[in-house]
Amino acid sequence: MFGESGLMSPIRWVLASRELGETTGDADEPRIRTARYTCPMATPPVIVQLGVTIKQMRLRIGWTQRELARRADVSQALVSAIENGRLPTLTFATAARLIEVMGGRLIIDATQPFLADRERQRDAGHARCETYAARRLEVDGWLVETEVEVAGDRSRGWIDLLAFHPPTRTLLVVEIKTELHDLGAIERSLGWYQRESWSAARRLGWRPARVVGCLLILATEANDRRIRENSGSLRRSYPLRWRELASIVAGHSVLPTPGCALAMLDPRSRRVQWIRSTRDDGRRSPAPYADYIDFMTRLQSRAWLSRPAAARARPPRAAARDQAG
Repeated sequence: MFGESGLMSPIRWVLASRELGETTGDADEPRIRTARYTCPMATPPVIVQLGVTIKQMRLRIGWTQRELARRADVSQALVSAIENGRLPTLTFATAARLIEVMGGRLIIDATQPFLADRERQRDAGHARCETYAARRLEVDGWLVETEVEVAGDRSRGWIDLLAFHPPTRTLLVVEIKTELHDLGAIERSLGWYQRESWSAARRLGWRPARVVGCLLILATEANDRRIRENSGSLRRSYPLRWRELASIVAGHSVLPTPGCALAMLDPRSRRVQWIRSTRDDGRRSPAPYADYIDFMTRLQSRAWLSRPAAARARPPRAAARDQAG
């Protein structure tokens, strides 16, 4: 529940399957399992929160403090101190005992913001896109750092690419996506990364004059459809498209319009103009890949074919499905 720093993780109270009001006698009391919770809770706000919850549960059942104390085999004075937030320390064992005799369960649940995204960043397809974009930006004269860690009070994240152009003092915050799922979450993450990028740039010795957020998406037909389905909201969130982004990357010092950029990329392409348009922006040609699985199949086919015959045990498309799943 707590780290060495004393930060709280969220607490969830989960009621047992029967209604609290049905607890009428000793025969209905649930079995108490408290041996696992012997460490003290050292943060007073948690004790206060627990006390309020315990009191609310007790009143719903209709028990007195004396009745709760008797069933939990503790003193009434202890119950009163807990409910009124006057206890300096409280063990998990005692808290669990009081809650469980009333038919509830104490569940400790720690949230991990952005860490699921961290797993996605380690995906082979995402890594290929990231490496490709970093290399192309460096060729265009940008200083590039990958997987730049940023952290807030209770949040931690990693910027895919942080790129700085010294002549124009432009800082590019690049978020790379191989698939588009939760567009709202993507927008919130990119916005947070932009705000944190100023301090991240200073740590690297960069002194940017402007920050531009950029969403680079793997060029697939599936992603093109997703962009078209959400055309209106995406245009409001990402008013800069591939032409404007290409202009920024080329080193033009004046932004054509404020806002974030959205474009596509194909990490297997050798075209000079590596920033690609979307179908929604008027591109007529089909995307080079049907979807993420198709991309990974082609990506792995080349490596698969270069292996010795004895090592070609698993077909590339089956491996690609495993990556997508």
